[in-house]
Amino acid sequence: MSQRFTAIVFVTLVLFSFPTTLFADLCLKMSTTTSTDNSGLLSVLLPPFEEANGCKVGVIAVGTGKALKLGENGDVDLVFVHSRPAEDNFVAGGFGVYRQDVMHNDFVLVGPAEDPAGLGGAGDANGAFTLLAKGAARFVSRGDDSGTNKKELALWKAAGVVSDGERPDGEWYVESGQGMGQVLAIADEMRGYTLSDRGTFIAYGDKVELSVVFEGDPALFNPYGIIAVNPEKHPHVNNEMAKRLIDYITGPQGQKLIGEYRVKGRLLFYPDAIKPE
Repeated sequence: MSQRFTAIVFVTLVLFSFPTTLFADLCLKMSTTTSTDNSGLLSVLLPPFEEANGCKVGVIAVGTGKALKLGENGDVDLVFVHSRPAEDNFVAGGFGVYRQDVMHNDFVLVGPAEDPAGLGGAGDANGAFTLLAKGAARFVSRGDDSGTNKKELALWKAAGVVSDGERPDGEWYVESGQGMGQVLAIADEMRGYTLSDRGTFIAYGDKVELSVVFEGDPALFNPYGIIAVNPEKHPHVNNEMAKRLIDYITGPQGQKLIGEYRVKGRLLFYPDAIKPE
């Protein structure tokens, strides 16, 4: 486990008990999904903004559901997440303003190279999830209300495996309650499958013996958005600086950094805020 990841876990735990004290020397607090941080993107994206604005950004990397909850409670100034339906609900509920598209990548199904469930032969995502439900191997779910978990449950429903609001039932289905890196390790140990955002899988791929076994369906599209917490709900938030960070991330400099960021020579995210000419 990296020192940065360990620090973020510590920050997250302390935040719930001492949010005011913890961030007394920071001018901005942002909750975000684990993939933006675990991929290393934020360590490249945030420093130029911090230097230019004399503003240290405190990052809390958790699942999308928890990140949005921190915004609802007014514990952060903005959220940077990846679940468009949940983001829209956040804004519609009056908790967020100034939502902007940032970037996208996609989800992939990963598993043992021998692919015991035969996902490589599936014609589409519905077919792949139908094959998984036959239980030829374990499927490890994040089970943590993250953006990845929300997408996974939507894919089970779209495939007709479950009804709305339900989870698959069976010994083959394992809910871990863990972040993406840990879930990849669990799936690897079980010789099972999981759904991962491509960026995190690229970043962690050399730590596990898993392969991409299904990809490319439009249903696996994974967009990211950034939203300022509504100052009318929480007057104490730093709305001016939050909007400044959003404008930076969605502006030419931030979008260029996102479009140039690579791990092991591979692009992790594709910028969406500024369309190529």
